[in-house]
Amino acid sequence: METGRRDALEGVKVVEFGGYAAGPFIGKYLANFGATVVHVESKERPDGFRLQYPPFKDDRIGINRSGCFTIHNDSKYGITLNLKHPEGKRLAYRLVQWADIVIENMRPGVMARLGLDFQTLCRVNPRLVMLSTSNMGQTGPWALHPGFGSQLSSYSGFTNLVGEPDGPPQLIYGPYVDYVAVGFGGVAVLAALDYSRRTGQAVYIDLSQYEAGVHFISPALLDYEVSGRIAHREGNRDPVAVPHGCFPCRDGQWCAISCWDDQEWERLAHAVGHPEWCEDPRFRTAPERKRHEAELHRRLAEWTKEREARDVMWHLQRHGVHAACVNTMKDLFSDPQLLFRRVWQEHEHPEMGRVCYRMVSYQLSETPGFIRRGAPCLGQDTRTVFIEMLGLSEREFEDLQEKGVFE
Repeated sequence: METGRRDALEGVKVVEFGGYAAGPFIGKYLANFGATVVHVESKERPDGFRLQYPPFKDDRIGINRSGCFTIHNDSKYGITLNLKHPEGKRLAYRLVQWADIVIENMRPGVMARLGLDFQTLCRVNPRLVMLSTSNMGQTGPWALHPGFGSQLSSYSGFTNLVGEPDGPPQLIYGPYVDYVAVGFGGVAVLAALDYSRRTGQAVYIDLSQYEAGVHFISPALLDYEVSGRIAHREGNRDPVAVPHGCFPCRDGQWCAISCWDDQEWERLAHAVGHPEWCEDPRFRTAPERKRHEAELHRRLAEWTKEREARDVMWHLQRHGVHAACVNTMKDLFSDPQLLFRRVWQEHEHPEMGRVCYRMVSYQLSETPGFIRRGAPCLGQDTRTVFIEMLGLSEREFEDLQEKGVFE
């Protein structure tokens, strides 16, 4: 896609060390707006998403067939480099010297053991911006704790709030906190880059994904701080809104419905053809509706189950009631709103064929972002990066390749 304008991050150069979601998704955002992003792996230890987590194209596991890796790494260059080889480390320093930003999400201490810690890299590039994103941050008694998405959701308090009141805590889907942290990381990197360019100084960012997750349960934290109340699981119910839940529909799907005040409740009662509910003593006020919530939900479900989910949604929305279909993955790919905003963009992949990539969730009026290229196969751009971007000669590259530097 050619816009005829300079991209928002054109000329910004980024090197990524690490894998999975929290680091690479920040790099994806930067790449979608024009930054040149180089994702560093090794053949011995490729990005963990490549082989460890489904889905895989056609259910065939392969180093270049991972859906998880693909959606986190579009628009990037992919290289392999043996960081334990002396020549590999030398080339890593050349990459850092070339770059404006380094992003890494290895366990604290790993970059230092590789000779790639911030203090060392600042001697290579005195204006470097470096982001380290990790589970707990680089310091503190739990800094070295290993973990993944479900651990962070549990530490951050999400898990204890999800589930039925009389049931056990429920893990939320996917590495939720990783993606919360991505938003903080993207803002921090751009702020640090601005500061570095204005002052000529290097900047180090220590991002704790745990702390980013805690930020997103602020209402429950504030309630405890102010009143001493500990929030508990409420299933689909809400402390204020009633009704509030997912209701069965005729087509086997569901519709989420909520009312937050008396006016919305009255609009709902009229919309479903039961204005008399407004005069029922059990439903006349919000406290009474909350006390008789089960009966109210039963009545509403009797109405929704006779109708298709989208008909329920549009009918209630026309009456000013909050309602939304509970979409499946199939629904999302055909959703007219997402299609209109070009959220899904297809590109060819050498092994997977046409792949649908997801664009970031915002656009800039003068410099819109887009998916520039499909995700790279393992080591796909090693020659391009080191010869065309860093200036190695063909002979130098071949010699290093024979030594196993690019393994």
